[in-house]
Amino acid sequence: MLLALDKRGSLYDQIARAIRVEILEGRIAAGSKLPSTRTLAIALGVSRKSVLQAYDLLCAEELAIAREGSGTRVGKVGSFTRVSTKIRMVPTSLYALRARSLPSITLAGAHISGRPRFDLHYGEPLVDPALFHSWRRKLAAAALRAGPTYPLAGGYLPLRRAIAEYLGRRRGIVCDAADILVVGGTQQALTLVERVLLNPGDDVVVEDPHYQLALHSLLAHGARVTSVRTDPEGLVVQELPRRETRLLLVTPSHQFPSGVVMTLTRRLELLRWAARTGSWIFEDDYDTEFHSRVRPLPALRSLDLADRVLYVGTFSKSLFPSLRLGFIVCPKALRDDLYRAKLMDDIGSATMEQAALGAFIQSGMFEKHLRKTAKELVNRRRAIVAALQRLAGSHIEIGPHEAGMHLIVWFRHLAFDRLDAFIERAKSLGLGLYPVHPYYRTRPSRPGLLVGYAGLSVSQLRTAVELFAQCLESESPEHVRSGPDTGRLNNGP
Repeated sequence: MLLALDKRGSLYDQIARAIRVEILEGRIAAGSKLPSTRTLAIALGVSRKSVLQAYDLLCAEELAIAREGSGTRVGKVGSFTRVSTKIRMVPTSLYALRARSLPSITLAGAHISGRPRFDLHYGEPLVDPALFHSWRRKLAAAALRAGPTYPLAGGYLPLRRAIAEYLGRRRGIVCDAADILVVGGTQQALTLVERVLLNPGDDVVVEDPHYQLALHSLLAHGARVTSVRTDPEGLVVQELPRRETRLLLVTPSHQFPSGVVMTLTRRLELLRWAARTGSWIFEDDYDTEFHSRVRPLPALRSLDLADRVLYVGTFSKSLFPSLRLGFIVCPKALRDDLYRAKLMDDIGSATMEQAALGAFIQSGMFEKHLRKTAKELVNRRRAIVAALQRLAGSHIEIGPHEAGMHLIVWFRHLAFDRLDAFIERAKSLGLGLYPVHPYYRTRPSRPGLLVGYAGLSVSQLRTAVELFAQCLESESPEHVRSGPDTGRLNNGP
């Protein structure tokens, strides 16, 4: 018997796998006697023990039968035709076909290989290493409280209570634990809302610009998506449809990615529109904890008297992305349906992580962590804005930067056909820059950059802006410098 071993795994696995293929493809007939273990071991140049283990495995799979005195024989199995391992498109559901047609994602979360040293990619929050490394201790303690049983679909009750109390203190949202549904982050929240509210072809409105993964999820679901522009006051409510729109997605506390904060007037207009048309609003409050104001504007949900707002929060930005936990504050009319959708999706989120997070919030450590993180983000935001302002004027324009972990830089003169070359030039210097126009359904009139600053220290951010200035000089030297300072950027704020 000639066997080709593939050098994957243990020897006995390789031997068993090679014989298995011979049997299933019909080259060794049912009832045929396999070589003795000693003979096959010599032929393969392996130990007899490895062959014995391989035969035992084949017998356990009922592909072979060992009888004392008559050796090991092939069992009665049908043969199979080898199929090509070449990847090919196969018929799938309409959902899969719609998902295939979507463009690639440029957000963080998608794998980026070979990142530059000074990477201004948005999406990865400021993570406290001490907090992350202590998380295993929190989980160990939480395991005793959580227990080994299946989780509740709605979420671990102490965590839901802690979230409800926190939202009442910090966001002005009056709710109780029964209104909270714990989910695996904002993306699962949207998926569950789609299942409960939307049929293929239903009308949905998103802001323009928008969050890519949300738009992709809606399109894959089969929603008919239209966009409404934003201006310096937020979503332009007057441009919303006058009829019922099944769902509207908004980021009012810190519009993504423009950075605009929706004014109170617009918030009230939006809520009146929802009540008048019978539309539902998905409020994504993704990073409001990191606002420059003493207190941010109230959440849309806190002003909602008609109970039309689904308020969604996540701990990916406030703690760390690998903690896949978020929540929905459910309107009472949708609460039971959303609970059922969660149950059928994954039964429930992991209880140990929920128990650890609930204790973290109830102890006051979560808000202490937020204050520390917000202070550091303010320092980084001030550093990068101050450095960029030395280049502003005739060269660039800095977008709103009151909150969050990113801002937009708009070019005043650079054309779209020069943008890729500009970004490649920056990459050659070790600077990672990323365009903002992929987040627009209607392309903006000029190119810009989505600049994330949470992942670099203050000194690194200043160096990053110096490299950015070098790129501007090489692209358009006559427009970069303004005033008498023609030297290297000052490291001061």
